[in-house]
Amino acid sequence: MTYGSADRVSGPSRRAALAGLAGGAGAAVLAGCTSPGAKPANAPTPSGARSPQAPADDPTPGAMTLFKDPAFNFNGLLALGGSGAGSAEVGEVLTAVNAINKAGLSSQTYVETFRKLGDQLMEPPEGSKPDDQTTRFRALRAAQYYGQALFFVLGSDDPGSEEDLYKVGRGAWDKFCDLCDPAPVKANVPYGKTPLPVWFFRPDPSNTRRPTVILTNGSDGQNVDMWTYGVPAALERGWNALVYDGPGQGQLLFVDQVVFTPTWEKVVGPLVDWLSKRSDVDASKIGLTGLSMAGDLAPRAAAFEDRIAALVAMPGCVDPWLGFPAEIRQILTPSKEETNEIWNKEVVPQLPPDAAATMKKRIEPFSIPAMLAAREGKMFTDFYTPAKRIQSLKITDVVPRIKMPTLVLDYEDEQFYPGQPQQMFDALTAPKDYVKLTAAQGAQLHCSPMAPQLHCEVVFDWLQGTLG
Repeated sequence: MTYGSADRVSGPSRRAALAGLAGGAGAAVLAGCTSPGAKPANAPTPSGARSPQAPADDPTPGAMTLFKDPAFNFNGLLALGGSGAGSAEVGEVLTAVNAINKAGLSSQTYVETFRKLGDQLMEPPEGSKPDDQTTRFRALRAAQYYGQALFFVLGSDDPGSEEDLYKVGRGAWDKFCDLCDPAPVKANVPYGKTPLPVWFFRPDPSNTRRPTVILTNGSDGQNVDMWTYGVPAALERGWNALVYDGPGQGQLLFVDQVVFTPTWEKVVGPLVDWLSKRSDVDASKIGLTGLSMAGDLAPRAAAFEDRIAALVAMPGCVDPWLGFPAEIRQILTPSKEETNEIWNKEVVPQLPPDAAATMKKRIEPFSIPAMLAAREGKMFTDFYTPAKRIQSLKITDVVPRIKMPTLVLDYEDEQFYPGQPQQMFDALTAPKDYVKLTAAQGAQLHCSPMAPQLHCEVVFDWLQGTLG
């Protein structure tokens, strides 16, 4: 872990880019567009980003390689890492990994295995009558495993089951919440035409005013991830914690069909309004964290919402579009017609099934037509519209507006946004700190999937020291 404190280069031609997409079984797509996986040593550095520290030869050596495919491996590591927070069981995850590898790794075997595991945990264990605690944590682990299946369902034999799979995972999460003591307050916070579902966790049901952290998820996480990356850490320190689904996430994406918005302050503002009216919230001590792509969303909100008292970007991200490989970014031209013609006639026919499934997953939070097409087993035809929406998330010019103390996290072998945490840190004019989690700690890769407890220690020690 390293600490620091302080008081468009032209790319290759489109022809070359398309050749890169077609060649190597779509390796360019898979390297930069999967859920974070190991980044090949020769993968292009995103345009506009600082060159990252040279990655290790193998960012997941030895026992850290559960699957040979880096995307599946990353997700398996996320599940395994949840064990410390009770949102997974080491033996369950490793048994599932062995079963998947024995059957032959694919989206289908991954989805089948983890969905079956979730289904099993929603039933009573054999040979005993479970009490509420057993039932509660079995439901939490089920939510994790359903989330694992959900991530890859668009590449399975039944992509149309996506909404149903989300709903069974949500049911497991809600069952877990209902059995917490105290149970989190559930509410719907007004937001445009579609309210935001929230879960407000408290250490106890008294009216004691406490610091509160708003936990913001990324582009493909589920509520169980916010448990792993913050709720217990907050409660153990006497803080409240708010978990929510925003546009492009959870219920708003899979059921209500609302995609991401670049104006995230319009999402966080109503949450702060709701919190500020509560007698158990110290409205002067509201912190905001953003995990994964929310390392872009949360800073954007904080730049325009001055009631946030402290901000944590995990990692700092100033331009999510650069998280896509150059070969993908170069498909986008100023012309919608030209862009979509390139996409449909020159790119899509060359994509192997695994790369096609990856693109469907990465684009669905930004395009409802893309999501609905994917559920029918089809590739989306409009690349231009979601690409422009992703571009609109760029916050380079907004970061200097942030005024509250800010912690920027970075990770050794960061796959999606290499160099961007440092860019954000350098652009901040507010009181700021920078922490890089490292392979020596077992905390490498995007969001430290193998070390969420260490991750929470760093974040909440900083929040505690900043807000008290």
